[in-house]
Amino acid sequence: MTAGNQPTDPLPLAQALIRCASVTPADDGALGVLEAALAPLGFTLHRMRFGEVENLFARRGTGHPHFCYAGHTDVVPVGDQAAWQGSPFGGEVRDGVLYGRGACDMKGGIAAFVAGMTDFVRANPGHEGSISLLITGDEEGPSVDGTKRVLAWMQAEGHIPDMALVGEPTSKAVLGDTLKIGRRGSMTAWITLHGTQGHSAYPQRADNPIHRLVRVLARLTSEPLDAGSDWFEATTLQVTGLDVGNTANNVIPAAARCMINIRFNDLHTSAGITEHLHAALKAEEARYDMRVSVSGESFVTKPGAYVDALKRAVESVTGREPALDTGGGTSDARFITNYCPVVELGGVGATMHQVNEAVPVAELRDLAGLYRRVLEETLR
Repeated sequence: MTAGNQPTDPLPLAQALIRCASVTPADDGALGVLEAALAPLGFTLHRMRFGEVENLFARRGTGHPHFCYAGHTDVVPVGDQAAWQGSPFGGEVRDGVLYGRGACDMKGGIAAFVAGMTDFVRANPGHEGSISLLITGDEEGPSVDGTKRVLAWMQAEGHIPDMALVGEPTSKAVLGDTLKIGRRGSMTAWITLHGTQGHSAYPQRADNPIHRLVRVLARLTSEPLDAGSDWFEATTLQVTGLDVGNTANNVIPAAARCMINIRFNDLHTSAGITEHLHAALKAEEARYDMRVSVSGESFVTKPGAYVDALKRAVESVTGREPALDTGGGTSDARFITNYCPVVELGGVGATMHQVNEAVPVAELRDLAGLYRRVLEETLR
């Protein structure tokens, strides 16, 4: 606690972080700002660079239980800068609202955790276990040289936590209304069907790959892959691109291409869905090439001691019971789940990635109090 037993205010740290123009993968001093806040609290700091990406792992204590807060200081580009009211990296407060790129996603969340953790540590200097932060500069980018690489280092060095919390802005309408206990898997397939080019007036002398592709896509989209599972909504398969590259109206092209994005639940794996795509193509006797990229597999941290502790923290601070959710896109939690239980809990994500991204200062301070309570529930 600060002087007079007042809670530590996360606002100054949030402003300092926002004023670093850390558009992925640039750091622009953001991790240095964070290091300066953590060092006086007794954290051992490990700065590591992979490729162009700066990352930070910081740990206080060596015992168990080991609680890890995960987040990112990189942000998306500002977009139309002329549409911003003030500087995107100004960290200005107007009418009780903090503005700037990263205010919502997720420099504000990092500042709130550091503030809440500061108060927890000062009130409990001999607390059980240890606290760590895994902060990357690659979450908004390819996510290749960030959390995934740091986790491998953590495993080699004996730093794998017992539980992790990702501070993404996962609340929907009000702070703490949602605990995100899992995420759908995500994968994209790029498919090229090969045919035989010819004159459209003599189709018998050609093999139209477009017609075959239409039949393949009909197979893939006519029936849902599932009806959902205990914790997930139904898997979705969306055709997100079609391309022939044909500028002549009387030529049957030699190839047709499509792009498909699949968001899948825990009834599937990316390998199983890949085989499903192959089966649809082979059923139409297609000659094809297919490239698949997997952003992450589906995962869920089922209710248990850790989820219950987070629910108690939210109920204690907000007076409401959070909903357990697995919707949305992907996050770095998809990497952490391979090592320990992970849940996402943060502020309201209403303005993330938008022009004039913002967070109410009152919400930021409430989030700091919530994170302190999380530590009290998990490290007591």
